[in-house]
Amino acid sequence: MTGGLRAGASPHAPAREWVVVIPVKRAEFGKTRLRLPGVDREPLARAIALDTVEAAALCPRVAEVVVVTSDEVTAAALLPVPRVRIVRDRVEGLTAAIAQGVSAASTRLPRAVLLGDLPALLPDELTRALDYASAHPRAFVPDAEGTGTVLATARADVPLRPCFGDDSAAAHRAAGFAEVGFPVLSGLRRDLDHADHLRAARRCGLGPRTAALLAPRLVLAS
Repeated sequence: MTGGLRAGASPHAPAREWVVVIPVKRAEFGKTRLRLPGVDREPLARAIALDTVEAAALCPRVAEVVVVTSDEVTAAALLPVPRVRIVRDRVEGLTAAIAQGVSAASTRLPRAVLLGDLPALLPDELTRALDYASAHPRAFVPDAEGTGTVLATARADVPLRPCFGDDSAAAHRAAGFAEVGFPVLSGLRRDLDHADHLRAARRCGLGPRTAALLAPRLVLAS
């Protein structure tokens, strides 16, 4: 990954205060639409999730990352990562996993829900997004296409009930979340569902696990 703060936090970093919840589906069931010739989908899905969690954990605004997953391999890989806490996912579906993670986070701190498929995310991007979001009781950042959501937030002691799913950007607006403007070319807005998304994310700069997995392949050639 080039640029940003992926190698470590700034010496003048702001106080760590946010709890970020990241739901991570079992890798064998993840990224079913992200099919690339010569690339095994399961390790790719896991690499994407690990890069996302690591970037969030390196964000100087983040006190804790709560990862909700039933994927034992992913959970084991995250054990050495500072500020990451694993919550075992014993429910079905994204909404329930998010609710489980949010309920595990203290309401005395501001909380955010971040998608787990943002391998081009940089810690300083997340810092800026959280800083912008803190101006509102509840806020969200849409995906690059403008219809989905990559990040939903709430201030301390404000209930956080995000609206991820189909047309989630419109659902968040309707629910009173303020939309946070953020550059469309940033890694934060580049969630991955299919090959075209991955090509766009590569132009932002992929995280180390995802990049290493794809490096020998020509599937991203434009």
